[in-house]
Amino acid sequence: MVDNKKFKIFILVFSLLAAMFSYYVWQVFKTPNFDVKADKPFVLLIPKGASFETVLDTLDKHKLVRDQLSFRFLAKVLSYPERVKAGRYLIYSETGNFELLRKLRNGRQDAIRLVINTFRLKEDLAGKLSKQLPFDSSFIYKQLDSNAYVGQFGFNKETVPCLFIPNTYEILWTSSFESFMSKMSKEYIKFWTKERKDKAQKLALSPTEVGILASIVEGESKKSDEQSRIAGVYWNRLKTGMPLQADPTIVFAWKDFTIKRVTGKYTAISSPYNTYRLTGLPPGPISIPSPQVIDKVLSLEKHSYLYFCAKEDFSGYHSFASTYEEHMQNAKRYQSALDALKIK
Repeated sequence: MVDNKKFKIFILVFSLLAAMFSYYVWQVFKTPNFDVKADKPFVLLIPKGASFETVLDTLDKHKLVRDQLSFRFLAKVLSYPERVKAGRYLIYSETGNFELLRKLRNGRQDAIRLVINTFRLKEDLAGKLSKQLPFDSSFIYKQLDSNAYVGQFGFNKETVPCLFIPNTYEILWTSSFESFMSKMSKEYIKFWTKERKDKAQKLALSPTEVGILASIVEGESKKSDEQSRIAGVYWNRLKTGMPLQADPTIVFAWKDFTIKRVTGKYTAISSPYNTYRLTGLPPGPISIPSPQVIDKVLSLEKHSYLYFCAKEDFSGYHSFASTYEEHMQNAKRYQSALDALKIK
Protein backbone atom coordinates (compact mmCIF):
# COMPACT_ATOMS: atom_id res chain seq x y z
CA MET A 1 0.00 0.00 0.00
CA VAL A 2 2.84 2.36 0.96
CA ASP A 3 4.79 1.43 -2.13
CA ASN A 4 1.72 2.16 -4.25
CA LYS A 5 1.40 5.57 -2.63
CA LYS A 6 5.09 6.34 -3.24
CA PHE A 7 4.70 5.27 -6.85
CA LYS A 8 1.76 7.62 -7.32
CA ILE A 9 3.77 10.50 -5.81
CA PHE A 10 6.69 9.65 -8.09
CA ILE A 11 4.40 9.66 -11.14
CA LEU A 12 2.92 12.99 -10.05
CA VAL A 13 6.33 14.61 -9.49
CA PHE A 14 7.68 13.15 -12.74
CA SER A 15 4.67 14.42 -14.67
CA LEU A 16 5.05 17.85 -13.11
CA LEU A 17 8.75 17.97 -13.96
CA ALA A 18 8.06 16.73 -17.48
CA ALA A 19 5.42 19.43 -17.95
CA MET A 20 7.79 22.06 -16.61
CA PHE A 21 10.56 20.83 -18.89
CA SER A 22 8.21 20.72 -21.88
CA TYR A 23 7.06 24.25 -21.13
CA TYR A 24 10.68 25.42 -20.89
CA VAL A 25 11.57 23.68 -24.16
CA TRP A 26 8.51 25.26 -25.79
CA GLN A 27 9.63 28.65 -24.51
CA VAL A 28 13.18 28.11 -25.77
CA PHE A 29 11.97 27.05 -29.22
CA LYS A 30 8.77 28.92 -29.89
CA THR A 31 8.20 31.91 -27.60
CA PRO A 32 8.95 35.28 -29.26
CA ASN A 33 12.33 36.29 -27.88
CA PHE A 34 13.19 39.51 -29.67
CA ASP A 35 12.37 43.08 -28.76
CA VAL A 36 11.15 44.23 -32.17
CA LYS A 37 8.35 46.65 -33.06
CA ALA A 38 5.25 44.95 -34.43
CA ASP A 39 5.07 47.23 -37.47
CA LYS A 40 8.78 47.33 -38.28
CA PRO A 41 10.96 44.21 -38.50
CA PHE A 42 14.61 44.49 -37.56
CA VAL A 43 17.06 44.04 -40.44
CA LEU A 44 19.98 41.87 -39.37
CA LEU A 45 22.92 42.19 -41.75
CA ILE A 46 25.62 39.54 -41.43
CA PRO A 47 28.71 40.33 -43.52
CA LYS A 48 30.90 37.72 -45.14
CA GLY A 49 33.37 36.15 -42.72
CA ALA A 50 31.28 37.04 -39.65
CA SER A 51 31.44 34.73 -36.62
CA PHE A 52 28.75 33.73 -34.13
CA GLU A 53 30.17 36.30 -31.71
CA THR A 54 29.79 38.97 -34.41
CA VAL A 55 26.11 38.08 -34.71
CA LEU A 56 25.69 38.18 -30.92
CA ASP A 57 27.44 41.55 -30.75
CA THR A 58 25.04 42.98 -33.32
CA LEU A 59 22.01 41.64 -31.46
CA ASP A 60 23.40 42.93 -28.14
CA LYS A 61 24.15 46.36 -29.62
CA HIS A 62 20.49 46.80 -30.53
CA LYS A 63 19.28 45.11 -27.32
CA LEU A 64 17.13 42.67 -29.26
CA VAL A 65 17.41 39.37 -27.39
CA ARG A 66 15.22 39.15 -24.31
CA ASP A 67 16.50 35.80 -23.03
CA GLN A 68 20.20 35.48 -23.92
CA LEU A 69 20.60 32.10 -22.20
CA SER A 70 17.90 30.33 -24.21
CA PHE A 71 19.14 31.84 -27.48
CA ARG A 72 22.75 30.78 -26.88
CA PHE A 73 21.67 27.34 -25.68
CA LEU A 74 19.57 26.60 -28.75
CA ALA A 75 22.24 28.03 -31.05
CA LYS A 76 24.69 25.48 -29.63
CA VAL A 77 22.14 22.67 -29.98
CA LEU A 78 21.56 23.57 -33.63
CA SER A 79 25.31 23.93 -34.31
CA TYR A 80 24.78 27.47 -35.56
CA PRO A 81 28.15 28.86 -34.33
CA GLU A 82 29.86 26.63 -36.90
CA ARG A 83 27.41 27.48 -39.70
CA VAL A 84 27.14 31.28 -39.77
CA LYS A 85 26.12 32.47 -43.24
CA ALA A 86 26.31 36.03 -44.55
CA GLY A 87 23.08 37.69 -45.56
CA ARG A 88 20.16 39.97 -44.80
CA TYR A 89 17.62 38.55 -42.39
CA LEU A 90 14.40 40.09 -41.06
CA ILE A 91 13.46 39.56 -37.42
CA TYR A 92 9.79 40.08 -36.59
CA SER A 93 8.13 40.74 -33.23
CA GLU A 94 6.65 37.22 -33.21
CA THR A 95 9.91 35.47 -34.16
CA GLY A 96 11.09 32.72 -31.82
CA ASN A 97 14.61 31.37 -31.25
CA PHE A 98 14.16 28.23 -33.33
CA GLU A 99 12.60 30.05 -36.29
CA LEU A 100 15.38 32.64 -36.44
CA LEU A 101 18.28 30.26 -35.82
CA ARG A 102 17.04 27.82 -38.44
CA LYS A 103 16.75 30.69 -40.93
CA LEU A 104 20.26 31.93 -40.10
CA ARG A 105 21.82 28.48 -40.15
CA ASN A 106 20.30 27.63 -43.53
CA GLY A 107 21.14 31.03 -45.01
CA ARG A 108 17.51 31.73 -45.97
CA GLN A 109 17.93 35.42 -46.65
CA ASP A 110 15.12 37.95 -46.94
CA ALA A 111 15.58 39.60 -50.33
CA ILE A 112 15.74 43.37 -50.74
CA ARG A 113 12.70 44.73 -52.58
CA LEU A 114 14.55 47.06 -54.90
CA VAL A 115 12.38 49.78 -56.41
CA ILE A 116 13.62 51.36 -59.64
CA ASN A 117 11.79 54.50 -60.70
CA THR A 118 12.12 56.91 -63.61
CA PHE A 119 15.41 58.71 -62.90
CA ARG A 120 16.82 61.54 -65.01
CA LEU A 121 20.54 61.16 -64.31
CA LYS A 122 22.88 58.26 -63.74
CA GLU A 123 24.03 60.05 -60.60
CA ASP A 124 20.47 59.86 -59.26
CA LEU A 125 20.20 56.17 -60.14
CA ALA A 126 23.55 55.40 -58.50
CA GLY A 127 22.49 57.26 -55.36
CA LYS A 128 19.18 55.39 -55.17
CA LEU A 129 20.79 51.99 -55.70
CA SER A 130 23.46 52.68 -53.06
CA LYS A 131 20.73 53.23 -50.45
CA GLN A 132 19.30 49.78 -51.05
CA LEU A 133 22.30 47.72 -52.13
CA PRO A 134 25.70 47.26 -50.41
CA PHE A 135 27.58 49.31 -53.00
CA ASP A 136 28.90 52.85 -52.80
CA SER A 137 27.22 55.35 -55.14
CA SER A 138 30.57 56.44 -56.60
CA PHE A 139 31.40 52.81 -57.41
CA ILE A 140 28.02 52.28 -59.09
CA TYR A 141 28.35 55.49 -61.10
CA LYS A 142 31.87 54.56 -62.19
CA GLN A 143 30.65 51.21 -63.49
CA LEU A 144 27.64 52.69 -65.30
CA ASP A 145 29.85 55.39 -66.82
CA SER A 146 32.32 52.87 -68.24
CA ASN A 147 31.82 51.85 -71.87
CA ALA A 148 34.01 48.83 -71.27
CA TYR A 149 31.85 47.63 -68.37
CA VAL A 150 28.33 48.30 -69.71
CA GLY A 151 29.37 47.15 -73.18
CA GLN A 152 29.09 43.53 -72.06
CA PHE A 153 25.34 44.11 -71.62
CA GLY A 154 24.92 45.65 -75.05
CA PHE A 155 24.95 49.34 -74.06
CA ASN A 156 27.30 52.29 -73.85
CA LYS A 157 27.57 54.86 -71.07
CA GLU A 158 24.97 57.08 -72.76
CA THR A 159 22.37 54.40 -73.44
CA VAL A 160 22.79 52.25 -70.30
CA PRO A 161 19.82 53.86 -68.48
CA CYS A 162 17.63 52.01 -71.01
CA LEU A 163 18.75 48.76 -69.38
CA PHE A 164 16.78 49.56 -66.23
CA ILE A 165 13.07 48.89 -66.60
CA PRO A 166 11.16 50.60 -63.73
CA ASN A 167 9.73 47.92 -61.47
CA THR A 168 10.20 46.28 -58.08
CA TYR A 169 12.88 43.59 -58.01
CA GLU A 170 14.01 41.12 -55.37
CA ILE A 171 17.78 41.20 -54.88
CA LEU A 172 19.86 39.32 -52.33
CA TRP A 173 21.99 41.58 -50.13
CA THR A 174 25.02 39.36 -50.73
CA SER A 175 24.72 39.59 -54.52
CA SER A 176 27.73 40.97 -56.35
CA PHE A 177 27.31 44.01 -58.57
CA GLU A 178 27.89 41.76 -61.57
CA SER A 179 25.02 39.53 -60.42
CA PHE A 180 22.80 42.57 -59.98
CA MET A 181 23.59 43.85 -63.48
CA SER A 182 23.05 40.38 -64.94
CA LYS A 183 19.63 40.29 -63.30
CA MET A 184 18.78 43.69 -64.78
CA SER A 185 19.91 42.41 -68.17
CA LYS A 186 17.68 39.34 -67.88
CA GLU A 187 14.73 41.52 -66.87
CA TYR A 188 15.41 43.79 -69.85
CA ILE A 189 15.48 40.82 -72.21
CA LYS A 190 12.28 39.50 -70.63
CA PHE A 191 10.58 42.89 -71.07
CA TRP A 192 11.52 43.11 -74.75
CA THR A 193 9.23 40.35 -75.93
CA LYS A 194 8.99 39.32 -79.57
CA GLU A 195 5.82 41.38 -79.85
CA ARG A 196 7.55 44.54 -78.62
CA LYS A 197 10.60 43.95 -80.81
CA ASP A 198 8.40 43.40 -83.85
CA LYS A 199 6.58 46.69 -83.18
CA ALA A 200 9.92 48.51 -82.86
CA GLN A 201 11.15 46.99 -86.10
CA LYS A 202 8.06 48.21 -87.94
CA LEU A 203 8.94 51.72 -86.78
CA ALA A 204 12.52 51.21 -87.96
CA LEU A 205 13.71 51.70 -84.38
CA SER A 206 15.86 49.54 -82.11
CA PRO A 207 14.70 48.84 -78.54
CA THR A 208 17.29 51.34 -77.31
CA GLU A 209 16.01 54.00 -79.71
CA VAL A 210 12.48 53.34 -78.51
CA GLY A 211 13.70 53.89 -74.95
CA ILE A 212 15.34 57.19 -75.92
CA LEU A 213 12.21 58.39 -77.70
CA ALA A 214 10.01 57.28 -74.79
CA SER A 215 12.12 59.32 -72.37
CA ILE A 216 11.53 62.43 -74.51
CA VAL A 217 7.80 61.77 -74.81
CA GLU A 218 7.53 61.31 -71.05
CA GLY A 219 9.42 64.55 -70.56
CA GLU A 220 6.97 66.36 -72.84
CA SER A 221 3.71 65.12 -71.34
CA LYS A 222 2.45 63.18 -68.34
CA LYS A 223 -0.96 62.81 -70.01
CA SER A 224 -1.05 59.16 -71.00
CA ASP A 225 -3.90 59.68 -73.46
CA GLU A 226 -1.81 61.97 -75.69
CA GLN A 227 1.62 60.38 -75.38
CA SER A 228 1.07 58.15 -78.42
CA ARG A 229 0.18 61.23 -80.47
CA ILE A 230 3.30 63.10 -79.31
CA ALA A 231 5.39 60.04 -80.16
CA GLY A 232 3.81 60.18 -83.62
CA VAL A 233 4.94 63.79 -84.06
CA TYR A 234 8.55 62.90 -83.26
CA TRP A 235 8.41 59.82 -85.48
CA ASN A 236 7.20 62.00 -88.36
CA ARG A 237 10.10 64.37 -87.75
CA LEU A 238 12.60 61.53 -87.68
CA LYS A 239 11.27 60.19 -90.98
CA THR A 240 11.49 63.58 -92.70
CA GLY A 241 14.87 64.54 -91.24
CA MET A 242 13.51 67.45 -89.22
CA PRO A 243 15.16 68.31 -85.91
CA LEU A 244 13.09 66.98 -83.00
CA GLN A 245 13.29 70.37 -81.24
CA ALA A 246 12.33 68.68 -77.97
CA ASP A 247 12.50 71.06 -75.01
CA PRO A 248 13.16 68.27 -72.46
CA THR A 249 16.43 67.41 -74.21
CA ILE A 250 17.59 71.02 -73.82
CA VAL A 251 16.78 70.95 -70.12
CA PHE A 252 18.73 67.70 -69.85
CA ALA A 253 21.67 69.20 -71.73
CA TRP A 254 21.84 72.05 -69.20
CA LYS A 255 21.27 69.66 -66.25
CA ASP A 256 19.04 72.40 -64.85
CA PHE A 257 15.63 70.92 -64.18
CA THR A 258 14.29 74.20 -62.82
CA ILE A 259 14.04 75.61 -66.38
CA LYS A 260 10.36 76.30 -67.09
CA ARG A 261 10.52 77.78 -70.59
CA VAL A 262 13.14 76.92 -73.19
CA THR A 263 14.22 80.09 -75.02
CA GLY A 264 16.97 80.90 -77.49
CA LYS A 265 19.32 81.43 -74.57
CA TYR A 266 19.05 77.73 -73.78
CA THR A 267 18.88 76.28 -77.30
CA ALA A 268 22.28 77.82 -78.10
CA ILE A 269 24.04 75.24 -75.94
CA SER A 270 26.65 73.08 -77.63
CA SER A 271 25.59 69.56 -76.68
CA PRO A 272 24.83 66.25 -78.41
CA TYR A 273 21.47 66.52 -76.63
CA ASN A 274 20.59 69.78 -78.38
CA THR A 275 17.79 68.53 -80.63
CA TYR A 276 17.20 72.07 -81.90
CA ARG A 277 20.57 72.09 -83.67
CA LEU A 278 21.01 68.40 -84.43
CA THR A 279 18.75 65.98 -86.28
CA GLY A 280 17.89 62.48 -85.15
CA LEU A 281 17.66 61.10 -81.65
CA PRO A 282 20.08 62.22 -78.93
CA PRO A 283 22.82 59.73 -77.96
CA GLY A 284 20.95 58.45 -74.93
CA PRO A 285 17.71 58.70 -72.95
CA ILE A 286 17.06 61.83 -70.88
CA SER A 287 15.49 59.71 -68.14
CA ILE A 288 14.65 56.11 -67.41
CA PRO A 289 11.29 55.85 -69.20
CA SER A 290 8.38 53.95 -67.69
CA PRO A 291 7.21 50.71 -69.35
CA GLN A 292 3.84 52.33 -70.02
CA VAL A 293 5.39 55.13 -72.09
CA ILE A 294 7.61 52.66 -73.95
CA ASP A 295 4.42 50.87 -74.98
CA LYS A 296 2.84 54.18 -75.98
CA VAL A 297 5.76 54.76 -78.34
CA LEU A 298 5.54 51.25 -79.74
CA SER A 299 1.85 51.88 -80.45
CA LEU A 300 2.36 55.47 -81.54
CA GLU A 301 -0.41 57.26 -83.37
CA LYS A 302 0.21 57.64 -87.08
CA HIS A 303 -0.93 61.03 -88.34
CA SER A 304 0.31 64.06 -90.27
CA TYR A 305 1.19 66.27 -87.30
CA LEU A 306 4.65 67.81 -87.18
CA TYR A 307 4.14 70.38 -84.42
CA PHE A 308 2.54 70.74 -81.02
CA CYS A 309 2.45 73.29 -78.23
CA ALA A 310 0.79 73.63 -74.83
CA LYS A 311 -2.93 74.33 -74.84
CA GLU A 312 -4.04 77.80 -73.81
CA ASP A 313 -6.29 76.34 -71.06
CA PHE A 314 -3.18 75.24 -69.08
CA SER A 315 -4.65 71.76 -68.78
CA GLY A 316 -1.31 70.11 -69.47
CA TYR A 317 -2.55 68.92 -72.85
CA HIS A 318 -1.25 70.08 -76.25
CA SER A 319 -2.57 71.46 -79.51
CA PHE A 320 -1.29 69.67 -82.63
CA ALA A 321 -0.69 70.99 -86.12
CA SER A 322 0.36 69.65 -89.49
CA THR A 323 1.67 72.96 -90.83
CA TYR A 324 3.92 75.61 -89.37
CA GLU A 325 1.26 78.30 -89.97
CA GLU A 326 -1.31 76.37 -87.98
CA HIS A 327 1.27 75.74 -85.27
CA MET A 328 1.99 79.48 -84.99
CA GLN A 329 -1.71 80.15 -84.51
CA ASN A 330 -1.80 77.60 -81.68
CA ALA A 331 1.34 79.11 -80.17
CA LYS A 332 -0.14 82.61 -80.41
CA ARG A 333 -3.24 81.53 -78.48
CA TYR A 334 -1.07 80.02 -75.77
CA GLN A 335 1.10 83.14 -75.58
CA SER A 336 -1.99 85.36 -75.32
CA ALA A 337 -3.26 83.21 -72.45
CA LEU A 338 0.12 83.58 -70.72
CA ASP A 339 0.07 87.36 -71.19
CA ALA A 340 -3.47 87.56 -69.78
CA LEU A 341 -2.40 85.51 -66.78
CA LYS A 342 0.49 87.89 -66.09
CA ILE A 343 -1.86 90.91 -66.23
CA LYS A 344 -4.11 89.32 -63.65
